[in-house]
Amino acid sequence: MDNWHVYMILCSDDTLYTGISTDVERRFLEHKNLRGAKYFRGRQPVKIVYLESAHSRSSASKTEAKIKNFTRKKKLLLLESTANETI
Repeated sequence: MDNWHVYMILCSDDTLYTGISTDVERRFLEHKNLRGAKYFRGRQPVKIVYLESAHSRSSASKTEAKIKNFTRKKKLLLLESTANETI
């Protein structure tokens, strides 16, 4: 099993971006330097607010798709439920 991660980033416009990577810190820096997703054109990543590890590429993609379909309210509930975990 590969070590893929599902992550959520709080953006400068208070939106939440969800993605997957094998190296979340590297990916966050790519987003900060506008070398990542087009989503970050016009907004900046502020911090990683959610991290879920120990996925295969397939399960990470499925979890990412599931979270991306959540309403903002449901995403915030997910963040609240994991608030005591260390990121």
